[in-house]
Amino acid sequence: MSPEFLLTSLIIVASPGTGAIYTIAAGLTRGSRASVLAAFACTIGIVPHLIAAMMGIAALLHASALAFAVVKYAGVAYLLYMAWQTLREHGALKVETKADARSAWLVLRDGLALNLLNPKLSIFFVAFLPQFIPHDTPHPTPLMLELSAVFMLMTFIVFALYGVFAAAMRDRVLSRPPVLRWMRRGFAAAFVGLGVKLALVQR
Repeated sequence: MSPEFLLTSLIIVASPGTGAIYTIAAGLTRGSRASVLAAFACTIGIVPHLIAAMMGIAALLHASALAFAVVKYAGVAYLLYMAWQTLREHGALKVETKADARSAWLVLRDGLALNLLNPKLSIFFVAFLPQFIPHDTPHPTPLMLELSAVFMLMTFIVFALYGVFAAAMRDRVLSRPPVLRWMRRGFAAAFVGLGVKLALVQR
């Protein structure tokens, strides 16, 4: 486990993206428990991409324009759906004072879907992980699994910290309705921006 891998992973994980924004939004609208659930869901959403990278499915996404476009635009549609839900004060980012099983399920569902429907993650892991595996490694799969596990753990910790810090600011936000309205518009705009960014991504 090289220092270069840990530093590079930390920079990648800490950079603002869909998962970080979603986790922060969950913390502000639903509290610390929801933010940790959101961080967990976004982390679990990485698993299919890691499996795809190790099984070579990512190569299919890279080679097939149609397969890549289908997954990409499904992700774009879901980001726009999240923006719409945020503005309408529905779904996983609806402000609630009491959490229930259904609201927890919504947080998990949306966090999982946001990462699952991003085809660039599969291709990213194909390009990222091999850089830290020595060429003379006789059995690279166990090392790739180890690196993946560390990357996922780092993702969960960083996202959870983002969300818990946001949840600590929750009362201040909820006590100011104008701030809450602008916060919702800001998150909706962020989801739209991420959707546009994903739509412009090339293989």
